[in-house]
Amino acid sequence: MSEHLIKMPDVGEGIAEAELVEWHVKVGDLVREDALLAAVMTDKATVEIPSPVDGEVLWLGADIGDVVAIGSPLIRLKTGDEESAASGRDVSEKGPEAPARPKDIEAQADGAVKTSDAVVEKQAREAPRPQPAAVPQSPPVRAHRPSVPRMEGDKPIASPAVRLRAREAGIDLRQVPGTGPAARITHEDLDAFLTHGPQVARAQGLVQDTSVQHVKVIGLRRKIAEKMAIAKSRIPHITYVEEVDVTALEDLRTTLNATKRADRPKLTLLPFLMRAMVKAIAEQPHLNAIYDDEAGVVHQHGGVHIGIATQTGSGLMVPVVRHAEARDIWDCATELTRLAEAAKAGLATREELAGSTITITSLGAMGGIVTTPVINHPEVAIIGVNKIMVRPVWDGSTFIPRKMMNLSSSFDHRIVDGWDAAVFVQRIKTLLETPAMIFVEA
Repeated sequence: MSEHLIKMPDVGEGIAEAELVEWHVKVGDLVREDALLAAVMTDKATVEIPSPVDGEVLWLGADIGDVVAIGSPLIRLKTGDEESAASGRDVSEKGPEAPARPKDIEAQADGAVKTSDAVVEKQAREAPRPQPAAVPQSPPVRAHRPSVPRMEGDKPIASPAVRLRAREAGIDLRQVPGTGPAARITHEDLDAFLTHGPQVARAQGLVQDTSVQHVKVIGLRRKIAEKMAIAKSRIPHITYVEEVDVTALEDLRTTLNATKRADRPKLTLLPFLMRAMVKAIAEQPHLNAIYDDEAGVVHQHGGVHIGIATQTGSGLMVPVVRHAEARDIWDCATELTRLAEAAKAGLATREELAGSTITITSLGAMGGIVTTPVINHPEVAIIGVNKIMVRPVWDGSTFIPRKMMNLSSSFDHRIVDGWDAAVFVQRIKTLLETPAMIFVEA
């Protein structure tokens, strides 16, 4: 028998560490060469780590959510002895290299004498259990012994045999109502839970659900949380909201989509907004910038690299349409579609998710009336698109139906004064309300 130590691989140039976001294996599993072992995340890019050899998992060197340095021990495999690997030996008895057994967080609350894990499990296996034939398919709730709700934080009381059954079935005893003395959980309570789930019906009325799920914030969600915290703590936001009449723009968009070539993408409102932003930025270039507040330097960019906040199954990502100033409406739409699809499929590269100088955020039809978007740090401006609604608008003599949309935009008040923010948004408003101006070069 031999052992193979797998270390955290180099997952990218200049990367010193990565966060473990998923284990595909557990101790005791048999794995084949090239089988996936784990997934790690760095700078919003997820990297999967395959096994270089066949073997049995002896030891896992990190927990989900841990940040592991490149080159650190990650996983240990037993190799070269298939018969031993298939025997399912308890590797927790291997020695100091094996992970310590976790403490029983559900220790008995009724003052039972503590024994070693080995003795408890032996007693649990030897304890008599109700035979399946003796358990009815739908155990009736006994009116003379109703389930006793536990207060939040109370530890469940149960015998070692019940605890072992629950552990083997993957059941959290804190979710199981107990009908025994002092809310003790019995085998019958466990049977009822397995049949009906956490909401076991009482004889009459509804049942309180006192369960609490503890979800660790890891991976992309943790990175989003960290970036939002930095943005809100370091950037004094000013949010400016203006309504825009997009009736003419929507008519133009409908016409262009109806007459476009087959190889062109369907136009949404965003490519028009991107081109309007390019024109507005040409008049106020200091809004297309990155602010290094530690150095006290504003890096004002000539190229307009527009980040597009995109909701994916893993969380919010911001792919970047680079050099929007050099793209027409159709090119903006093509690149926007490509990047959004790559982000949602988890295929966007690090380069495609970095380097924006100003950002657009849109919730589409769910956009609401007004939002207060958070600036994509370290940028100084973000443009928020709200949903389009038909509203009555006074034209001087009567009310007429118009397609109206609000722009909710936030600015870094250290760099952008309120007046400059208003001028910028009003310029975008003018361009969107008279869309022919978007296509006319000054």
